[in-house]
Amino acid sequence: MNRIKTDICVIGGGSGGLSIAAGAVQMGAKVVLLEGHKMGGDCLNYGCVPSKALIASAKQAHAMNHGAVYGVGNVSPTIDYAAAKDHVHDVIAQIAPVDSVERFEGLGVHVISKYGRFISRTEVQAGDTVIEARRFVVATGSGPFVPPIPGLDGVPHYTNENIFDLRERPKHLIIIGGGPIGMEMAQAHRRLGCEVTVIEGAKAFGKDDPEMAAIVLDNLKSEGIDIVEEAQAEKISGKDGEVTVHTPKGEFTGSHLLIAVGRKVNVDKLDLETGGVAYDRSGLKVGSDLRSVTNKKVYAAGDVAGGLQFTHVAGYHAGVLIRSMLFGLPSKQRTDHIPWATYTDPELAQVGLTEAQAKKKHGSAVEVVRFEFHHNDRLIAERKTKGLIKVMVVKGKPVGASIAGHMAGELISMWAMAIANKMKMSAIANTVVPYPTVSEVNKRAAGAYFSPRLFDNPTVKRVVGLVQRWLP
Repeated sequence: MNRIKTDICVIGGGSGGLSIAAGAVQMGAKVVLLEGHKMGGDCLNYGCVPSKALIASAKQAHAMNHGAVYGVGNVSPTIDYAAAKDHVHDVIAQIAPVDSVERFEGLGVHVISKYGRFISRTEVQAGDTVIEARRFVVATGSGPFVPPIPGLDGVPHYTNENIFDLRERPKHLIIIGGGPIGMEMAQAHRRLGCEVTVIEGAKAFGKDDPEMAAIVLDNLKSEGIDIVEEAQAEKISGKDGEVTVHTPKGEFTGSHLLIAVGRKVNVDKLDLETGGVAYDRSGLKVGSDLRSVTNKKVYAAGDVAGGLQFTHVAGYHAGVLIRSMLFGLPSKQRTDHIPWATYTDPELAQVGLTEAQAKKKHGSAVEVVRFEFHHNDRLIAERKTKGLIKVMVVKGKPVGASIAGHMAGELISMWAMAIANKMKMSAIANTVVPYPTVSEVNKRAAGAYFSPRLFDNPTVKRVVGLVQRWLP
């Protein structure tokens, strides 16, 4: 048995683990990285990257059949589903070297391509190597949750971990789950020529502002996606090529079944009990410093930390942990400034509090300012006018922003910056942006906050009148 002593042992080679390993080793720490499966984790191999690549293929197919409004004749695209998947895997291959074993070994990280498990409170074993570290970081991420629906285990089905390997285009894709993953895949497959039915046990986009969700759902339905809400899947039956989902609202039969009901954290292989690390179904039990509440040598990053499950959160956690582990400085996570986006068309994005959450927390102190996309000149030019931004403001500062519309995932960044840095609405209003750009949506939303204070204010009008009377 080999033994290694190191400063930091990172368990998991996904977004959070890789960011911590790269940052720590380049700042002088000794780092061991354990990854028993694919470097890059879920995001690179099964999540963010392949899904956005497939969405790009679908967007191109959709554009070809919707050019008439721009003076370009509609054409029915010839869709090669297998070639679209080749595009997906080529995109993964182009990004993979950044996350590769070779790159990290080149940085000085000791990479062991084995799963790690705790054998004591101070040791982890990976293959035939025992690692003793001053600090451990559990960054094992999450995987698709497959619910125990009767009959599901006897019927072929897909999750995000294998849908991107499917090369035969589904005739009719049934998707259980109306969250971001389910809806992104629904629209992508519909645009690539599949019939699509989404079955959701509660409300589609249930974690987002309902008014914003409705804008996106209306467009998905207009494209021919059948969305069935409040329809809990009670039983699955059928065979390869003919799968039926039984719900209180009827039976729905398709050729393929995709399960997209949520995520479960990857802790099964870790032997956390042996390491004295408390956890539950949402992940490791950690404080705001991301440190285990039961073993101070252990930290968590990313999905397994029990909070928001996004790649960019894992990267954010890396910064929090590097500050505390390498420099001994107090460092805590916060979540009020974390944005998220769903890459349907139109997109859906959120940061901070929704309107309902803001009113519940701040009551009458909340002002909600709105700006509709059809007033933006660039969006008019591009025929992308279906959309809305709402900003929740308390005492002159934004506490949340909700956006549904073209490029919402890009637009939300300005509000994430404002909330992260406790900026006032005046900072957005004072920003000069190029004309004509979609980013004017943000500035106009800030303007909507100040307009009644300037244009509907009798005092302002009296002051202006006096100044004009006496101004030479």
